[in-house]
Amino acid sequence: MLVRNSAGLFARILPFLVPLTCYAQATDHRVVVYYQTTHYNGSTTNDVSLLPLINSQPEVSVTHVLIGAIHVVTEEQGWIRLNDFTPDNPIFDHVWSDAAALQAAGVTVMAMVGGAAAGSWPRLGGDEANFELYYGHLRNFVGTYNIQGLDLDVEQSMPLSDIIRLIDRLKADFGEDFIISLAPVASALTEGGGNLSGFNYFELEAQRGSSIDFYNGQFYFGWGDASSAADYEDIIDDGFPAEKVVMGQLTNPANGNGFVDFDRVLPVIQELTAENPTFGGVAGWEYFNSLPGGDSAPWEWAAWMADAMESGASVVKREISSTEKLRRAVRKEYRQLRREAKHFYRNYIA
Repeated sequence: MLVRNSAGLFARILPFLVPLTCYAQATDHRVVVYYQTTHYNGSTTNDVSLLPLINSQPEVSVTHVLIGAIHVVTEEQGWIRLNDFTPDNPIFDHVWSDAAALQAAGVTVMAMVGGAAAGSWPRLGGDEANFELYYGHLRNFVGTYNIQGLDLDVEQSMPLSDIIRLIDRLKADFGEDFIISLAPVASALTEGGGNLSGFNYFELEAQRGSSIDFYNGQFYFGWGDASSAADYEDIIDDGFPAEKVVMGQLTNPANGNGFVDFDRVLPVIQELTAENPTFGGVAGWEYFNSLPGGDSAPWEWAAWMADAMESGASVVKREISSTEKLRRAVRKEYRQLRREAKHFYRNYIA
């Protein structure tokens, strides 16, 4: 049993209560934009352009654009689909030309595979013959459209061995510079948390962490909460490195349940960046209607996120109120107790 007396607790908190200033190492953090809605209002001609992400402001804020959703389908359906059509459909011409322009500006362009629609993961699983049949078409898609990485959004149950096989083949075919991310619900990155993927992310990280660049945790739909730092910190406390965990959030309340207003989420991002110099960044679902600009200026979201992280990571001295010092100190003490309790429990049942 872990017991702490009040004097011991006070002694551990005391250093945080004395006058201090907060410094954070300046570093680069990911600003990830999911791009699924490619046309406004269901039109096939009213394009949602990505170009303002690189043309509308003096500095480019976005680091990664994830085009999706890519579905692995049957031969009759064309093998690979981007949403409802094959990727070579003329309605996507602007997607690929915009993607090339973003890449020329230094933005990483990836594709998101899977998501809520069922079907892709059984086709990329199973026996070797089944895997080879469908994987070959995914590989060809990546090469044809100069995709720099894949975001694997596994929202149906899949064996760990199947996702490992896919990761291994992608690295073998496209090299170590090919980016692989996954998009679990945030709770799947905590011990015993809810999980849609079937496999255990702790086991995946232990076996193939060197091949996985980052995780776009879904902090919405009840799987995580972006209105405070607590759920993100739970993930870090359970063992995932901050540099690999991206806080995914909704960019507009119309995009689902769990949207957090800017006046609540920006301080959280600043705090996480200040407390974790290697903070993995933020991701937004999705681009076309991102606030604060909405349909008319969705690119503004990326700039706001980048500014929040730059502010949090700034090496410029920032004063912290005594109340905030106390709050952070108590939370840190709680996190330490929680880590020790979990460690004790794991050792006890081992």
